[in-house]
Amino acid sequence: MKHRGVFLSIVDFKKRIPFYVKLMKLRVVFLLQVTAICAILAHDLLARNGSLDINRGWADTFSTIMITLVAGTLSAGGANSINMWFDADIDKLMSRTQKRPIPSGHLSPNNALFFGMTLSFFGSSLFFILHWKAVFWSFFSVFFYVFVYTIWLKRRTPQNIVIGGVAGATPPLIGWAACSSIDSLNPFDLGSPIPWMLFLLIFLWTPPHFWALALYRSGEYGKANVPMLNEVKGPKRTVNESKVYCVLLLLIGSVPCFWPESGLPLLWAFLSGGLSIWYAKSVWDIDPFEELNSQGRMPKAAQSFFRSLYYLGWMHVAFVFVCFIPPEWLGPLGPIT
Repeated sequence: MKHRGVFLSIVDFKKRIPFYVKLMKLRVVFLLQVTAICAILAHDLLARNGSLDINRGWADTFSTIMITLVAGTLSAGGANSINMWFDADIDKLMSRTQKRPIPSGHLSPNNALFFGMTLSFFGSSLFFILHWKAVFWSFFSVFFYVFVYTIWLKRRTPQNIVIGGVAGATPPLIGWAACSSIDSLNPFDLGSPIPWMLFLLIFLWTPPHFWALALYRSGEYGKANVPMLNEVKGPKRTVNESKVYCVLLLLIGSVPCFWPESGLPLLWAFLSGGLSIWYAKSVWDIDPFEELNSQGRMPKAAQSFFRSLYYLGWMHVAFVFVCFIPPEWLGPLGPIT
């Protein structure tokens, strides 16, 4: 009978594995990992081009990417699990989230919390293999997402996603720090302004990205008493503020022009500028007074939301492409001297 009980426990656990995986929000984690990996590739390509004073071989790059993939997925997945544990009471009120593992009854809140805490701690600690600054920024991201955004801001202010965006913007800092050799005891000193530019890119991208989702799912956050900007200030104010962030995103591309010391080539200004205009058009196309479809959704906001996902990915890929080309090959599109 004892062996039968153990067997049933194992079978029960196997049935629950898909629900534990759902707690991690792997689709969200995937995009975060893309930004971290692009930061690693950019760092090592710049090192090979002589722009950074560090020796990095392809074996170093590959091992760093592999460890970052595992550690980053675990730490971010753990933070997402804790987020689902805390938000279980409001998740059951929204159609988008009511089928998540806890509100649907497939996992208990305590199990989800323990799972999230274990994953986030173990994942962040794995970065010790690479560099302590990567550990710092990983733990910082988990702490900020869980305590500052989820527990403190999300249900208190319409600027929740603006300030909370700090947590989601850290993967490039983690990736860059993972392959860094800077001995400074200051965790903010990463030896270059480039990872901070990538941080700022994600930070400025976050509000219009999530506000488009909130507009697309108009009314759902209101049912759960989450003060998203569109629920508190209205859709028109939300779209206008999204446009402001789009303008700020456009300025990211002009870094080579107003900050030549960054060493970024002018080519980055053209590529990022073109992509930012392409994304901004989808925000400008949102009609705050658009008639909702049969499902109560705002179609143009949905288009902007999905375009924003491609935009962030392509911006990081474009940056890696820029770093791949030796500066002397770029001619007039190279760094401004």
